[in-house]
Amino acid sequence: MSLAGWALILVFIAILLLLAKPMGAWMFALYEGRRTPLHRLLGPVETGFYRLSGIDPAAEQGWRRYAVHMILFNLGLLLLTYVILRTQAWLPFNPRGLPNVAPDLAFNTAVSFTTNTNWQSYAGEATMSQLSQMVALTVHNFTSAATGIALAFALFRGFARREAGTIGSFWADVTRITLYLLLPLSILFAVFLIANGVPQTLAGSVDATTVEGARQSIALGPVASQEAIKLLGTNGGGFFNANSAHPFENPTALANLFQMLSIFLIAVGLTWTFGKAVGNPRQGWAILAAMLVLFLIGASVVYWQEAAGNPVLHGLGVPGGNMEGKEVRFGIAGSALYAAVTTAASCGAVNAMHDSFTALGGMIPLINMQLGEVVVGGVGAGVYGFLLFAILAVFVAGLMVGRSPEYVGKKIEAREVKLAVLAIAVLPLVILGFTALSAVTPAGLAGPLAKGPHGFSEILYAFTSGVANNGSAFAGLTAATPWYDGLLGVAMWIGRFFVIIPMLAIAGSLAAKKYVPAGAGSFPTTGPLWIGLLVGIVLIVGGLTFLPSLALGPIADHLAMIRGQLF
Repeated sequence: MSLAGWALILVFIAILLLLAKPMGAWMFALYEGRRTPLHRLLGPVETGFYRLSGIDPAAEQGWRRYAVHMILFNLGLLLLTYVILRTQAWLPFNPRGLPNVAPDLAFNTAVSFTTNTNWQSYAGEATMSQLSQMVALTVHNFTSAATGIALAFALFRGFARREAGTIGSFWADVTRITLYLLLPLSILFAVFLIANGVPQTLAGSVDATTVEGARQSIALGPVASQEAIKLLGTNGGGFFNANSAHPFENPTALANLFQMLSIFLIAVGLTWTFGKAVGNPRQGWAILAAMLVLFLIGASVVYWQEAAGNPVLHGLGVPGGNMEGKEVRFGIAGSALYAAVTTAASCGAVNAMHDSFTALGGMIPLINMQLGEVVVGGVGAGVYGFLLFAILAVFVAGLMVGRSPEYVGKKIEAREVKLAVLAIAVLPLVILGFTALSAVTPAGLAGPLAKGPHGFSEILYAFTSGVANNGSAFAGLTAATPWYDGLLGVAMWIGRFFVIIPMLAIAGSLAAKKYVPAGAGSFPTTGPLWIGLLVGIVLIVGGLTFLPSLALGPIADHLAMIRGQLF
């Protein structure tokens, strides 16, 4: 460990805190449907879209109608993506002459990008044409991110509105978020990446002569445009197989810092938007504080473990930290922080190979995802997931003070608690169930490269990443098989939409309630006690669920490592 490494972590958090309010204020304008400085330029585009599609942006929807439209929208995009991938050999912009994608892989990829997971069981430069990258995948990076933010807006309205029957218009929310938030941010970030050396071209490859004098064909493509929204939308799907470890995706240490900031940028801003929406910005700051406490603990453990290195290698006379699977241009601190960031958000972009981390260093990314991707979390999904835990926390607080629980002016009753538990229970049931199934069947056991506890960790990580809609991997798992393509596709769909539906039901229920002013017996939901309770509830609910699986995987790995065994 070094002072520079710790400084990187602290500076990263400080910059995020500075950006939270301005980012949140911009999104609050979109939440309310107010004009922004970009409306003069993009307003006619928005109006034209409504006229072309026959949508009235002022016609709001109840939670059921909002949910139906959201699901149909995503199903339509899934089918479009599947068709493009299955026919890419016959479509234009395929300079490398790549064949059609196999049916099981096309299904897995279509579900993956629809659900904002961006799990990749393929090497992008060797599998996807330029058209597939731009139309099938990059478009999903915008729409899945916009869907997540729109759903967060819907839940905010549930808390903020009084005796209302609607929670907004899905179509208006998605359109405004895409036009006035995701698109301009992506253009600015893409220009920055191009300036740092990221390619943006329709050319398929470029020939180069290596130091040894050999000729090498290097894949190219519209990388910067995909890279920008991949990170801002917490998508994570890389243009290249090496993802953000590839120098064409993440060329410099400065680009690496900006990539990490972009992953968290919208998510931290949404916490301030929530506080403003309910009329008390301190509520948003309290949620962000709880998120960052959990994040700082996780990032510190990853850095500590990776900097400590592997005792097996130390015994062989190789001192220092664990640089296996890491890029020299980022070092241990930049790689460890990136791993914590990408798994605390539902991103999945990686600049190092998590399968090469130490046992406990690799355990933290697992825990980040197993907590429900709420440690900052993905765009929209993080804050609405954290609010589900807040409902449980205020219920526990209500039991402690002996009165009906209330949160931001709404009474939390049995219906909301049951729905929150239902949404939160989806992750452990599917992760543990599908992991157990794969750990006892021949098709599942054929996937892990390692044996013993580390092989189990590779399976566990895959289903954790899929259900949590993250997309990163312990890359030792061979997942490009019908078994994993199919089962992970189902897991990703359940992990996304089986959480969303109960959450929208909560939004509809809360919107219909009266406002309940805080009284003398109300539990405070903005101070250190509340932040501590939130952190405790997240850790207890997530930790009790996954401790057995962690004991079989990373902890057993760690015990083997300190006994001097390589895994």
